[in-house]
Amino acid sequence: MKISHWLAATLTALCTALLPGCDASHLAKIQPGTTAADAVRQIMGEPGFIHWNDDGTATWEYSRQPAGVDCYMISFDRAHIVRQIEQVLTPTTYGRIRPGQSRDDVRRLLGRPGSTMRFDNLGEDIWEWRIRGDMPTDETYFMVHFDLQQGGVKKTSQRVQPKG
Repeated sequence: MKISHWLAATLTALCTALLPGCDASHLAKIQPGTTAADAVRQIMGEPGFIHWNDDGTATWEYSRQPAGVDCYMISFDRAHIVRQIEQVLTPTTYGRIRPGQSRDDVRRLLGRPGSTMRFDNLGEDIWEWRIRGDMPTDETYFMVHFDLQQGGVKKTSQRVQPKG
């Protein structure tokens, strides 16, 4: 069965529009201090990535990139009970990115990027996340530029692109 491009685009847009509502209802079921890791997995599904902390605990990553604008990090204590839920794609977290940080450090702070690009002429790898912007008519992106020779963060930037 063939699906027209129009129908596929409409269904994709509808799913993207409904995803934040699903996240809100799912996240409301998760209570720090009481919800266990197994329940989180039933509610949210498999995490996109598991970050292991130095103390043996874990933080599960639920990135909504590239179409969404959220990345939820759900941290657990040693008993595998939710300790914290954090939406990390925020100006506060962007401000924690520092020159020289590794790709692993950035991934741990912001989650999986929506896209990555390599610019040999600039000597940069750029990771990009779609984020909430000021205008609903625009799409806003936060970018981390990595130095290809040194390997660490070179700088950060943002770009705004009109929708459509």
